[in-house]
Amino acid sequence: MNGSPWQHRIITVFGGGGFIGRYVCEALFKTGVRVRVAQRTPRNAFFLQPLAAVGQLDLVRADFTRPDSLAAAVEGAWGVINLVGAFDGRLAAIHGEAPGRIAELAASNGVESLVHVSAIGVSADSGSAYARTKAAGEQAVRAAYPRATIIRPSVVFGQEDQFTNRFAGMSRLPVLPVLGARTKFQPIFVRDLGQAVAKAAQDPGRFGGETFELGGPDVMTMHELNRAIATAAGRSPEIIDLPDFVGDAMSRLGFLPGAPLSRDQWIMLQRDNVATGPGLEAFGIQPTPLAAVAPEWLDRFHEGGRFASRRTQVSAD
Repeated sequence: MNGSPWQHRIITVFGGGGFIGRYVCEALFKTGVRVRVAQRTPRNAFFLQPLAAVGQLDLVRADFTRPDSLAAAVEGAWGVINLVGAFDGRLAAIHGEAPGRIAELAASNGVESLVHVSAIGVSADSGSAYARTKAAGEQAVRAAYPRATIIRPSVVFGQEDQFTNRFAGMSRLPVLPVLGARTKFQPIFVRDLGQAVAKAAQDPGRFGGETFELGGPDVMTMHELNRAIATAAGRSPEIIDLPDFVGDAMSRLGFLPGAPLSRDQWIMLQRDNVATGPGLEAFGIQPTPLAAVAPEWLDRFHEGGRFASRRTQVSAD
């Protein structure tokens, strides 16, 4: 960190201990910036300490229901990143109201950079509460801090995700039912996303005031995604595309074999999740294909466990 122009600057990362947050923080640490991770339970971010140099990481409590805690997290920061999201009954508060409060605090404290991570498909007119509240959050951020950078990723995959790991587990079934089989996605590797967010936060002159939709190199239907995940997991189930009326019924019951399915998620499945406009190339990042990295963490789903393929190789030798 010696000699870094960033060593006296602080970037507050709301949700830095989450799935995406760990990769954003890792990218920031490598530049020498001081990182203040703000979240409701700071101890959940202790795992970040080995990634940081001495004095480079600070953990603070921030509760979106306590405005004073948000103010303390923003005070003295050069930049602010908001990664916090939810899928439960707190959507309006977490997605719609809190981003606006953070943006107001960033503006009143003279923060130089604000990055807000949203999602592809946000719309104030959507039938999905998730999409509507995300849209409200974007609007509140733009109103309070016009120079903010808004980043909308497609579905994010990585070692700790709840996407590839869940579907890899389901691929153990001899028959794998797939809902929204024709819906298209552009999955993005979490490390690529983390680097893009970190770069946006450190270069507001270049990225400020812009909105970026980010995806990976491949556009795949839900059917193709499930096949790719199963292949990475060493599985080859028969994939059955379920008709929409079945998905509609399941969403009303809130259940898909092996995983929950909310009505909101079903509504979102009716729309493609593909990026438009400048993507990762705007950040100088080469997008990582799912097939290139997913086997690294999905090999544990191979028959016999993650060491099965190695045992086979040893026997062959």
